[in-house]
Amino acid sequence: MFSYLLKKTIYAIVTLFGVVTVVFLLFNILPGDPTRMMLDQNENSEQLALLKKKFGFDKPIEKQYLYYLNDLSPISLHSLKSEDFTYCSVGKYNEFPIWKNQNIQLVIKPPYLRESFQKNGKKVSTIINETLPNTAFLAVFAILIALLVGVFLGIIAALNVHTWIDKTITVVSTFGMSLPSFFSAILFAWIFGFLLHDWTQLPMSGSLFEVDDYGNGNYLALKNSILPAIVLGIRPLGVVIQLMRNSLLEILNQDYIRTAKAKGISTAQVLYKHAIKNSLNPVVTALSGWFASMLAGAVFVEYIFGWNGLGKEIVDALNTLDLPVIMGAVLVISTIFVIITVLVDFVYAYLDPRVKLH
Repeated sequence: MFSYLLKKTIYAIVTLFGVVTVVFLLFNILPGDPTRMMLDQNENSEQLALLKKKFGFDKPIEKQYLYYLNDLSPISLHSLKSEDFTYCSVGKYNEFPIWKNQNIQLVIKPPYLRESFQKNGKKVSTIINETLPNTAFLAVFAILIALLVGVFLGIIAALNVHTWIDKTITVVSTFGMSLPSFFSAILFAWIFGFLLHDWTQLPMSGSLFEVDDYGNGNYLALKNSILPAIVLGIRPLGVVIQLMRNSLLEILNQDYIRTAKAKGISTAQVLYKHAIKNSLNPVVTALSGWFASMLAGAVFVEYIFGWNGLGKEIVDALNTLDLPVIMGAVLVISTIFVIITVLVDFVYAYLDPRVKLH
């Protein structure tokens, strides 16, 4: 068991290292100069040189890569000279020194995602901390919608197999799986947020917290999350319906189900105590990997609905070439995805010892 956990942990670390490398190389070969965008129309050669030195753009690409790894590493080396790029200024790293000499020091710190180019030096970690909970809330809401509605419709389809009810649900679920999120977001916002607004009372845009018009601060606006959560949950909903239907049909054909029915147990009791419970295994397996995917898939949905989440922040950062925000957000989403994958593997290994043999 220990060797299996160690192997999966090493796999996760190597995967994250690969993600960091790809993200760095990808965003450092993009056309455009972020320092020029920061200065806008007020640029001059002296200011450009100062900004390039401040953010390390005057260094060769291989040095920039090593500096980036150094910033992300929880244990890293940093200069004690204020003119150096890796100088440990107060509040920059929130570091804890464990060794130093006259020129450098070894520190323990949280991963440093650097500062935004466009938001007056605001830390990327602060931006992510402010927006990621909103995206996570939307993803959890969407997962719940997909699970509850999908399981219910999957059961209905299985109990009415080969009828018009089953065929209708199957066609709808297939259509939902193939529907692009940006198109469904526009469609739902227009229909339910505009055309039917008087009936639904749902807004076309809005975030989890809104500013009170009377100056009483922010207030929780849960109704703003309904449309984006439904749109975000459409694709996993289609998957859940198909998985639940097929799994339940397979379970209902098992010998122990026939035996239970032969003993006089009612169909409702057989479904509740045996069939449905066992049919949920593939559904739970599929949804365990959907959460992290939704964090990435929420980009277009959040932007269209004006939801103040990490996805909208990524789009805004792309428009202004705010590389630290883009890179930090991609790394956080990738890390969450890898962690969830490893945790699911650990749970499988605990529940089924045969997994450890593969």
